[in-house]
Amino acid sequence: MSDQGNMSDLWKRLRFVFFAIIVYRMGTHIPIPGIDPVQLESFFSRQDETLIGLFNLFSGGALERMSIFALNVVPYISSAIIMQLFSNSVPYLQELKKDGQAGRNKITQYTRYGTALLAFIQGLALAVTLSSTAAINPGISFILPAVFSIVAGTMFLMWLGEQVSDRGIGNGISIIIATSILTGIPAAIGQALEQSRLGEISILLLIGIGLLSMAVIAVVVFIERGQRRITVNYAQRQQGRKLMQAQTSHLPFKVNMAGVIPAIFASTFLLFPASLSSWFGESESLGFLQSFALLMNPGQPLYIIVFATLIISFCFIWLALTFNTKDVSDNLKRSGAYIAGIRPGEQTANYIDSVLARLTVFGAIYLTLICLLPIALMNFGGISPTISVGGTSVLIIVVVLMDFMAQVQSHMMSSQYASLMKKANLKNYKR
Repeated sequence: MSDQGNMSDLWKRLRFVFFAIIVYRMGTHIPIPGIDPVQLESFFSRQDETLIGLFNLFSGGALERMSIFALNVVPYISSAIIMQLFSNSVPYLQELKKDGQAGRNKITQYTRYGTALLAFIQGLALAVTLSSTAAINPGISFILPAVFSIVAGTMFLMWLGEQVSDRGIGNGISIIIATSILTGIPAAIGQALEQSRLGEISILLLIGIGLLSMAVIAVVVFIERGQRRITVNYAQRQQGRKLMQAQTSHLPFKVNMAGVIPAIFASTFLLFPASLSSWFGESESLGFLQSFALLMNPGQPLYIIVFATLIISFCFIWLALTFNTKDVSDNLKRSGAYIAGIRPGEQTANYIDSVLARLTVFGAIYLTLICLLPIALMNFGGISPTISVGGTSVLIIVVVLMDFMAQVQSHMMSSQYASLMKKANLKNYKR
């Protein structure tokens, strides 16, 4: 019964995740009041390769439909990133991080406040823009309900993501983002098949791209699972009346410590020229924006160079801002641990710094190659550019699915362990 009970708990959690995804997808089709769909479609047809196109990707198409989930969880992600950066530089937040669960709850509360503030600012900017382009009745009668609808939708999604994390499996916010990206893949596949039907690309090329995609996913899984383990030794020590023997443990560091954040930041920066050209390029005094935007089109040499440079730079910057090797060294020293051949304290911190620097070089190169692969397909395979199947999207989907499967396996292992403990009948064990 224990085994069946734990498995039923797993199925209950899976059903909750499935139900949450259905609720989210239904919400992406509920429009804010006062939108003219014809004018809205005309507006978004000019924004495919701009920042708005990127935000539309992360919203699962909710932005181009201007639904109550138009901003998706972007304000929450922005607030979480800001809090993570500040928590390593602001003394008050640094103290909160050391307070255990109570401190983490306080930081989570500040993150929610930041989400509401960012959602209001972004929702207001979006509503003002749409008031003059896609509103049936422009003015305050449209802006006010639109802003409150967007903010309410964003806060509901944040709550839904937290519920998935607590009552479901996996990170709820990550699952929402991955679901948003996955909804764009069928359209991208349909576009490729249509190109093949029209004779623009060969069917053999499509098969080759499919095989290459599977190989890329395998490489991503292999690299993301990879770790560099630093052996840590614990000296023999007295704990109460017991003498604790010397032990050995490891400090695991991922090959790609920065995750997908550098790729997202780099993609966002590269969309600025196209966005500025789309918004202001028609002005005669700003005509140079169109020329610059052409040089920064995907596939152009300048685009590739800048993209690679930004990814590599952001990998090192993000790691420096979010990982403090001195704290790791101090924690090891307080627990009586040391790295063989390295003195505790500053030398340990410098050694970990050197290890992370080498890992980050490899991780940055790997991240750059994955993100540039779709551009190579565009240049040499004749595939039409689509933001929904870029390297950043592949990385996000694979990493989220890996985390989801790892947590499912953890629940299954716990149920098997509980069943084993019951069969062992340890209650009758006597010393």
